[in-house]
Amino acid sequence: MKKNAVMELSHRMIPGKENFKLEARTFDVTELLPDVKHRPDIWYVLSDITMSSHCGTHVELPYHHWEKGADAANFPIERLVGPGLVLDFSDKKGGDAISRREVIERNGGRLQKGDIVFLRTDADKRFRQKDWAEYAYLEVDALDYLLEFAPPVIGTDATGFEVPGTDYQPNHLKMFQNNIAMVESAANLAQIGKERVMFFILPLPIEGIDSCPVRIIAIRKGELTL
Repeated sequence: MKKNAVMELSHRMIPGKENFKLEARTFDVTELLPDVKHRPDIWYVLSDITMSSHCGTHVELPYHHWEKGADAANFPIERLVGPGLVLDFSDKKGGDAISRREVIERNGGRLQKGDIVFLRTDADKRFRQKDWAEYAYLEVDALDYLLEFAPPVIGTDATGFEVPGTDYQPNHLKMFQNNIAMVESAANLAQIGKERVMFFILPLPIEGIDSCPVRIIAIRKGELTL
């Protein structure tokens, strides 16, 4: 596979510096497993991690906002791997609306049935900064347009695209009740441009959690071979 064929779309996670809880401790293996012997000059450690399910780049599953929805262990993995594209809204600022007309125009006929869709706003450049939580949002009828293409996942490089000022999160509910996953705080979407790529979004299969940090990669067309 050629250099730069695999694109990293997740933020690096730094314990103690995330907006959601992430703690890590590394210790000698014998602290937990005293029967495991090793020479003093041999490095042999284990780590404990405590973190929020929404830490860093993460995928939210239907259970997050729908009691009967699938959790991280039960959401179909085949819906998290597949072809798709990025729609460019990098001119949008926090608080701006993304309308149905704008989605149609910027799609430009590229979107295909079953595509994974990411919304680029370049909010990843503000990750961990004071204004990290400011995002452009999808108007409900704009989301309805995307749903016509039955996307298994809709994601963003911002902390969300929910309609502000509501008490029921209409975009979350509509997506999750249609068994669609939501990715928040993706990174580096600019490097994809207008290409069609293959996305891999792989959460840990932990039962009973609503969301999970993920390492997302994209592979360019023609670079994925067996």
